[in-house]
Amino acid sequence: MSESAVRIGLVLPDVMGTYGDSGNSVVMRQRLRLRGIDAEVVEITLNDAVPAELDLYTLGGAEDYAQRLATRHLLRYPGLQQAAARGAPVLAICAAIQVLGHWYETSSGERVEGVGLLDVTTSPQGERTIGEVVSEPLLAGLSQRLTGFENHRGGTVLGDGARPLARVVSGAGNRAGDGIDGAVQGSVVATYLHGPCLARNPELADHLLSQVVGELAALEIDEVEQLRRERLAAPRRH
Repeated sequence: MSESAVRIGLVLPDVMGTYGDSGNSVVMRQRLRLRGIDAEVVEITLNDAVPAELDLYTLGGAEDYAQRLATRHLLRYPGLQQAAARGAPVLAICAAIQVLGHWYETSSGERVEGVGLLDVTTSPQGERTIGEVVSEPLLAGLSQRLTGFENHRGGTVLGDGARPLARVVSGAGNRAGDGIDGAVQGSVVATYLHGPCLARNPELADHLLSQVVGELAALEIDEVEQLRRERLAAPRRH
């Protein structure tokens, strides 16, 4: 890896990669390379300590047992927490919101202490939430609607230290009836949107990347815009 390359940490894809969320790291790498900026993805598995010196990080979704493994590993090797403390951007998807919170309850009722990067708690909902989501971003710097696919049983509640990423237009989001999706706290941006999220939402990808490399030139990619139009229409069709 070049010493000048932007280093994107893909955290625990061996246990937190159930829903294809590893694609978010590929999207960020490609969007930098298309602009002539060298970038590499650094995979961090259960065999590795979590490095604190990478430029940004992303985590994905998982099932209950895998979540517990991930939580234990991140507490044992607190490189992610150290990176977030110095302001490195962190993108957390679905189960990763729960892992980074204060605690979460599994479907069997077991309460697991989380990493504590987000002021959120998660408990099982009566029914699993599955389907397309469209939301209006509440994060400064974002203007385009966010889209994704949610698939989760846990319902996440935000404390005073976290603020929502977006207001749900169609779908459920964090918890059925609350009307919000995700959480933002410090340098951590979290959401329940799969897809992969950044393939569907390039503005969010560039928002995260710009915190590392500064202002980015616009990219016009017809296939990306076609995907956005299709996915924005999907909830209305169903």
